[in-house]
Amino acid sequence: MYIRPVETRRPRRWRWLLPALLLALGLWYVRVQNPGLLDLVTGRGRPTATPTRVGSRDRLAAADEYFLRGSVNEAMAEYRQIIEMEPGNSTAHARLGRLLTLRGHLAEGLSMAQRAVELDSQNAENQSILGMVLDWNGDFDPAIQACLKAIDLDPNYATAYAYLAEAYADKGRLDRALQMADKALSLEPDNYYARRNKGYVLERQGDYQSSANEYIEAIALQPNLVYVHLSLGRVYRAAGDSDGAIAQYETAISVDPYDATAYDSLGQVYLERHEYDEATAYLKKATEADPDYANAYGHLGWCYYAQRRYEDAIPQLEKAIALGAEAVETYYGLGLSYVYINDCTNARPWLEKALELDPTAQPALQGLRECEKQ
Repeated sequence: MYIRPVETRRPRRWRWLLPALLLALGLWYVRVQNPGLLDLVTGRGRPTATPTRVGSRDRLAAADEYFLRGSVNEAMAEYRQIIEMEPGNSTAHARLGRLLTLRGHLAEGLSMAQRAVELDSQNAENQSILGMVLDWNGDFDPAIQACLKAIDLDPNYATAYAYLAEAYADKGRLDRALQMADKALSLEPDNYYARRNKGYVLERQGDYQSSANEYIEAIALQPNLVYVHLSLGRVYRAAGDSDGAIAQYETAISVDPYDATAYDSLGQVYLERHEYDEATAYLKKATEADPDYANAYGHLGWCYYAQRRYEDAIPQLEKAIALGAEAVETYYGLGLSYVYINDCTNARPWLEKALELDPTAQPALQGLRECEKQ
């Protein structure tokens, strides 16, 4: 059988020319037009995965949503988690600072807001929140300057004007405050901070009806912000409408059952109505919601004092002072409580301290006169 030998053919080099040319063109495109693609394919210079940035962005949106729903504890937890994941996230610091301030944690709120500006001083939101936090801490001039800085950075940032209005109002510059509130609303009519802060300016002017209308508008825009309900309740209370105040404070509690200020405010209304059982119950809830909330202990002490339960009043008033309460009433209330259990040795220092704070405090003077009789 004849077996034909395998034919040996000369290679046809031109057959490889087209694929080689296409490969060369492809490499040129990748290297020149899209160099990152080659890095991804080869693994050289591969971008570092950034799950924390994606995660923090998602968490920031979640935290903001919690805040708008009134779930402040959850919002603060998310902001803290972002800061733990990404310590340089200035937005998380600023927004956490605002929430801490709204909750009455002024020192920590200020620390967070200052850190936000340290991280990014050219961010208008950071500067405006610092202004708001400084204002709530009683530092009115620095607050105004921070808000003005925010406006310099972004002249159309409505919230900065809103916070500036509040700071001007606290400074006593009510005409200027109203101008800033109106400016904020002209830029953004549906800005609930602007609407709430215009209400605050009108409240400071003593125009309770107009103030209440603005607060109601703010609530219509964003119904789950506890501090707006507290603001409206405060106006009703100032206008003598205790039922209206109670309704707002109860709404605030339903929105956020962990807000000590809401319980404290509700307790004060019942205290003013001499409904001591209700007052005591809500003031105790305030101390449970926030064991470091000095005002709640002071009001609870006064509630006991009003019932002549002086021995119950004393530890509450002492606790309030230990936590930093500065109201002169807390000092002379404590002094008088000791007077009425015939303990002027302990009464005198508190009555004298009250007079240091306010030399015209008549209850303190009366307490010292009572001690002279004993």
